[in-house]
Amino acid sequence: MADPSLGRLLTALQVHGVIDPAVPGNQGRRGGAGPSDHRALTIEGTTVMVPVYNRASQHSPYQLSSDADGAIALMESREAGDGGPALATVAAPPQPRFYDLQTAEGIPYQAIALLHGRDVLATTLLQTCIRFRDRSQSCQFCAIEQSLDDGRTVVRKTPEQVAEVAEAAVRLDGVRQLVLTTGTPNTEDRGARLMAETAAAVKARVALPIQAQCEPPEDPLWFQRMKEAGVDSLGMHLEVVEPEVRRRVLPGKAELSLERYFTAFEQAVAVFGRGQVSTYLLAGLGDSAAALIACSERLIAIGVYPFVVPFVPIAGTPLQHHPAPSTDFMVELYEAVGAQLRASDLRAETMAAGCAKCGACSALSLFS
Repeated sequence: MADPSLGRLLTALQVHGVIDPAVPGNQGRRGGAGPSDHRALTIEGTTVMVPVYNRASQHSPYQLSSDADGAIALMESREAGDGGPALATVAAPPQPRFYDLQTAEGIPYQAIALLHGRDVLATTLLQTCIRFRDRSQSCQFCAIEQSLDDGRTVVRKTPEQVAEVAEAAVRLDGVRQLVLTTGTPNTEDRGARLMAETAAAVKARVALPIQAQCEPPEDPLWFQRMKEAGVDSLGMHLEVVEPEVRRRVLPGKAELSLERYFTAFEQAVAVFGRGQVSTYLLAGLGDSAAALIACSERLIAIGVYPFVVPFVPIAGTPLQHHPAPSTDFMVELYEAVGAQLRASDLRAETMAAGCAKCGACSALSLFS
């Protein structure tokens, strides 16, 4: 078990965000899919994604400060004057070198894939979703099309484009894994075909562990097809678990019941193996701690890693003003789920690739 005091500090940072006066390094990004309005910070040797661009972070009790030599410190913020004593030393991963490149067609590499955490390449293959434009059906926290509207990405990344960027990211920046996600297309495979085609193209060019993330496909044969194409691990994300919360937070996606997901989880574990399938659980959207802990226990029992993450509101979404969970609530969850993971010997570091292996969007690994 890792240091729980560091775990509590990082939990508080991910809940409250941090006031960031643009210290040097990779500046992260605003909007879009995945960990948005964040930037990666390495605190006492652990790299985490910390909110710096959303509303809550502007009033955070924490701030960063850099001196003339470029050293960065985390300290408590004060309404006037400098912050208090340094709480921790901080490093910001540098801007990736592959961001300076572009394809032969003139598309910037960072419009195709981005660096997450310290050494994870991530891309959203399809930057649209069948539900997004209808907010009565869309996931209320989702900002998938914001970066498309802002001209910072392209609507669909081809397998060849992703493979080209992946090779450069490995060669220039030491990237160690690739996460493929997608907006949900209007097809029965739910994006699995895109995942398989892209994984095959990447593996033909560079040996890079790959996680694919999509909704459960109608035909479970897609799990085997993705595996054979080069996908090493799979993410299918519940996000929230109680029926009323699912209907309120992700009304369209909630049409796929919890039981439908658990059937898909069992089918996927049979293909990818125990510990190679994971799911996001977004804490703070209305699910009780008891419900999240009970769901995690059920997931772990069938070999699925429950990646518990604090909800962080993203500007421009229906939930942009929804409060983040408290530090105490998250620590309670982390301690309980961490104990379950230890008892089952289900470990994020043994996963081939994926968000749980990276761990930067959660402090769970510091409690397990």
